[in-house]
Amino acid sequence: MKKQIGLFEESASNITSPMAYRMRPTRISDFYGQDQIIRRLKSINYKKLPHIVFWGPPGCGKTTLANILATEANLELHPFNAVLGGVNDLRKLIAEAISLKNLHDKTSVIFIDEIHRFNKAQQDALLPYLEKGDFILFGATTEYPQTSLNKAIISRVQVWGLNKLQTNDISKILGHAQKENKLNIDSKVIEYIAGFSNGDARSAINSLELIENSEIDTKIMSLEEIKNKIFNIQRDYDKNSDRHYDVISAFIKSVRGSDVDAAILWLAVMLDGGEDPEFIARRLIILASEDIGNADPRGLQMATSSHYAVKNIGMPESRLILAQVTTYLSQAPKSNASYNAINSALEYVRNNPTIEVPTHLRNNHPDKKNYKYPHLFSSHWVEQEYHPEHLSFYKSSNLAYEKMQNDYLDKIRK
Repeated sequence: MKKQIGLFEESASNITSPMAYRMRPTRISDFYGQDQIIRRLKSINYKKLPHIVFWGPPGCGKTTLANILATEANLELHPFNAVLGGVNDLRKLIAEAISLKNLHDKTSVIFIDEIHRFNKAQQDALLPYLEKGDFILFGATTEYPQTSLNKAIISRVQVWGLNKLQTNDISKILGHAQKENKLNIDSKVIEYIAGFSNGDARSAINSLELIENSEIDTKIMSLEEIKNKIFNIQRDYDKNSDRHYDVISAFIKSVRGSDVDAAILWLAVMLDGGEDPEFIARRLIILASEDIGNADPRGLQMATSSHYAVKNIGMPESRLILAQVTTYLSQAPKSNASYNAINSALEYVRNNPTIEVPTHLRNNHPDKKNYKYPHLFSSHWVEQEYHPEHLSFYKSSNLAYEKMQNDYLDKIRK
């Protein structure tokens, strides 16, 4: 097995590698931000490293920290990507780590990037080795470990949470990269990159490299010219992050609250961030029934039609369809009467014994002759018992089309 202390040292000096790769720190003194982690490292025993899962947003230093810990502990680190490698590849790596331990009494670190991509069976395959300490497991994930990893794994590892880097931390990282690469970039450009990198050091350094490769004089070009010419603002929108759920929540609540401008704004945020337009359309279908209901039955028709259209049209034209249905539903009359009715009925059914069907309503029963066929009566309605409990689940909002329904029922019942 080829010895590798740390993950990047052998090729760190390769000038053809991306700048973000070359600028990864290999010592804790060069690791910016994450003060809570730095404090934790002061008390760690490098001779007895625990199994650790590093959890945090992209570009916050998870892989770098794993490399630094392995280097400080003088342990061989073997990288493995959960997306690119399969179980057989992992088993070979584990076998090599066990062989190294048995033959040379040398403990290895297996670093599994994107460990949340492992399914339950793949995660379970790690358990016996973690229990015996055949190797030290380092994992990295952007997903919340308590829900993305098996509880059996969680019970055997420490979860180290890393935060999104602060703007001043990104500025320090960019300053170091600028010095190491002998770049002469205007401080306003550096401030701009740091402020709009969303705490992602990798993204910030990639932007810096764009400027380096563009061979333009940042002292001459204005900041606006640089922004427009070489890179776009990196939006803080991740389809798998908390913001994904926060924005869709704000969108739905704006439509429910009949604020059409706010709804369009949040729709634009999602589309600009690359959100799946079909996901948005599906949520609008739910909203059309939950929050508009029979106050305007056309809302559900609009929402379901938009989903069909979005699925078949695709972006960027789907933005027009989503905008149309969003503005319609935002301005439609609202009622959650149907939503409340089914919830109340379900609660009643779950908390009571089996509800028997009245004999005259059953499919095959001698009493079915007593069923009164409504179409034989005036206004196609006749008073009749349809359930034995005499309960009331549906309470109309008495708004818009629901009011029309109420008026109609009142009229025929008279």
